[in-house]
Amino acid sequence: MCNLGAKVFLPGSKCADTRSRPGGRGCGPWVDASPPSGPEWPATQARRVHPRPLGGSGPSCFVSRTTSLRSLYPRCVTPFLPHLIALDVDGTLIDRNERISPAVLDAVARARAAGTHIALSTGRSVHGLMPVLEQLGDHDGLGVASNGAVTYAHWPVEILSTVTFDARKAVTMLLERVPDALVAVEVIGRGYRVNRHFPEGEITGEMWLESVDDLVSDPVTRVIIRDPSASAEEFAEMATDIGLHGTNYFVGWTAWLDLAPEDVSKASGLTQLAERLGVDQSDVLAIGDGRNDVEMLRWAGRGVAIGGSPLEVQSAADDVTETVERDGVAVELARHFPDL
Repeated sequence: MCNLGAKVFLPGSKCADTRSRPGGRGCGPWVDASPPSGPEWPATQARRVHPRPLGGSGPSCFVSRTTSLRSLYPRCVTPFLPHLIALDVDGTLIDRNERISPAVLDAVARARAAGTHIALSTGRSVHGLMPVLEQLGDHDGLGVASNGAVTYAHWPVEILSTVTFDARKAVTMLLERVPDALVAVEVIGRGYRVNRHFPEGEITGEMWLESVDDLVSDPVTRVIIRDPSASAEEFAEMATDIGLHGTNYFVGWTAWLDLAPEDVSKASGLTQLAERLGVDQSDVLAIGDGRNDVEMLRWAGRGVAIGGSPLEVQSAADDVTETVERDGVAVELARHFPDL
């Protein structure tokens, strides 16, 4: 049953009501979903009932874009059913042991069986995704890698698009602040060119040692700056101080800075995939836990943060699920694809 005090917002509306979402992200304009009382009751199609209705504690209730406000009464009967599910990998889909739990595998399988597209959306390189794709099984699909700079299809793996940028100025500015930092440039599908070897397990694939000047002499899809002796907070402050104009960047859980082309993020990569699949943005469910997921969570029709993720990530989301250790992805997918 729907909470009759819930509110409904209309398709295409701008987020304006800062009371309506965790972290102040609004979803107005709102219309009061009280029982219809006359012909003036709007028959406009609804997008969804807000997952955390103001002034009430009833269960969330989603409605399809073909459901009118009038049909919400006496009860909501049509669940929100995502047509595309975008899953971050590290800390969301897999745990610290690089393992997808049986509960999550089963939930993903139920979503696939319902005809929903599954897309991994990650900061990992395509090469680094191979063990994860193998765990998910031999299914065709599309995905986003390198924080949106690369999109791909599988199986077999095929690169669909890449976006490159001139990283020389940004790398020079960063190394003036952290001259001993490790630097890596992605070689799509193979590994990385590096100025020095990274700690074991941090990047995958082959590695080629080169000078920093050689690493950034040509346009690249992605640059990693890593300082094992610093903290993530120090790196975030440094990136803010420098400005890095013309470059997008993401700070990881450690002193790890990913540089990407300007305006490129997981959201931009998913926009390409959604267009290719013919899926509307409002029909996308995105789940993630990292700072590089913020744009994706804001962009998707429903964005869900993994429990325990940074507050800025939770604030960008519509809802927060369980932690990765407690099968947060499976908990969220069960709302839309129940285990009958």
